[in-house]
Amino acid sequence: MVVGALLAGSVAHAQVILPPTPGKAPDPAPNVIPKPAAQPAKSAPYGAGMKINISPDGSKYVRIMTAHQVWARYTENNTGTLSATEEPTPSQTDFSLRRSRVLLVAQLNSRFVIITQLGVNSQNTLSGGGPGEPTGPGKKPSFYLHDATIDYKVNSHLSLGGGLHAYNGISRQSSFAAFSLLTLDVPGTQWPVTDAIDQTGRGLGLFAHGRFGHFDYRLSVNDAFRNNLSSTPATLTTDVAAFNPRARGKVYQGYFTWEFLEKEANLVPFTVGCYLGSKRVLNLGTGFLYYGKGMYMRSEAAPSLQPNTSAWTIPYTKQDLSVLAADIFYDTPVDTTAGNKTAFTIYGAFYRYNMGSNFMRYGGNVNPGAGSAVLRGNSVPVLGTGTAQTIQTGFLLPQRLLGPKIRLQPYVDYIHGHYDGLRRTDGRIQDVHIMDGGVNVLLDGHQAKVTLNYRARPDFNNINNLDYRPEVTMQLQVIL
Repeated sequence: MVVGALLAGSVAHAQVILPPTPGKAPDPAPNVIPKPAAQPAKSAPYGAGMKINISPDGSKYVRIMTAHQVWARYTENNTGTLSATEEPTPSQTDFSLRRSRVLLVAQLNSRFVIITQLGVNSQNTLSGGGPGEPTGPGKKPSFYLHDATIDYKVNSHLSLGGGLHAYNGISRQSSFAAFSLLTLDVPGTQWPVTDAIDQTGRGLGLFAHGRFGHFDYRLSVNDAFRNNLSSTPATLTTDVAAFNPRARGKVYQGYFTWEFLEKEANLVPFTVGCYLGSKRVLNLGTGFLYYGKGMYMRSEAAPSLQPNTSAWTIPYTKQDLSVLAADIFYDTPVDTTAGNKTAFTIYGAFYRYNMGSNFMRYGGNVNPGAGSAVLRGNSVPVLGTGTAQTIQTGFLLPQRLLGPKIRLQPYVDYIHGHYDGLRRTDGRIQDVHIMDGGVNVLLDGHQAKVTLNYRARPDFNNINNLDYRPEVTMQLQVIL
């Protein structure tokens, strides 16, 4: 009964017809296109990459950055340089990829930080690729691991960590942020053992870093990578040291800084090359690197080996490898008034290398010369047992010069080396002098800039009569 009554009531209700609403029908809704959201008058300053929060409060996150440096260059080659077809090549124009990077910085909480960086270095169509690095071919370079670092903050003064890391001695530029440089590139003097006992300036081991007031420090102990040299006591040049292929000790490094003015961020190991007037920094630093028995040499001519006799039976001497450095960095705004916003930067460093008797390293950035000769292409003496000094300075010109969107920053750079292994036939040391000058055209700070650089480079093929070769490079850099 109850069910029947409910059903009957439902049917009766369904059959009710409502009368039409009296009056005129309403007009149709207007077809209005929504206005676009207001855009900022100028782009916001670019931060530290794209941030992906993985917790609601943003305490857990991943930052992702990608960056490229593309070079177009004219080079007057060193004497005797050959092309890939083994023909004499006095000069050439080439294109290259100086650096290509993907960087990830992840923070699990306020104490844990993970750094992962992958990339490619110095690829042109002749070298920088695999197989057969560094002499070619240039195709399919290794997109390899640069950094794989775990960092734990113990307290406000100390962080500990490990992995493949860049917490290096010996100077500020030994852990440089490559995409914030004042100049076109680093001088090379900051990495005495690169790719011999480390991996592109990174060590595999443990580190500690932190700050006490104005004192910032970093220390590390790493396993030495087995070097890729095929030398033996029989192949050594008499009285000239080389990296010891049989050395497998620990590498100890450190760098200490006193920050007189503003303090710099030290969450990651990479130091800023130029702040473009956003900070006022004055730092004095000193650092070291030590690798016991890391070098070896032979004092006498190699004797003739008997059949089935190992070359390692030839007498040789092991030598310690040590480097000391000191540097100064000053970066400051000069005129902060509207239309000016100028800034000044200067960096200077002194290096003392003890790397065995008459040791020398040669190299050229993205070398355009073919073959294995140490002085091919744009190669110069980079460092050796002895001393080196570098200085670079630049000035950010007034904003009103080209308007707020494009800024100009001219700079100069000078490298001086005094090495025991570079001697004229009369026995005197031949010093190394390398001069660079250029201008950064800042389209969006360091995030998008074009650099034009001129280098006067000494050709050491005739050490008694040096010729200086010109090298002109245009770099396009973009960071996202």
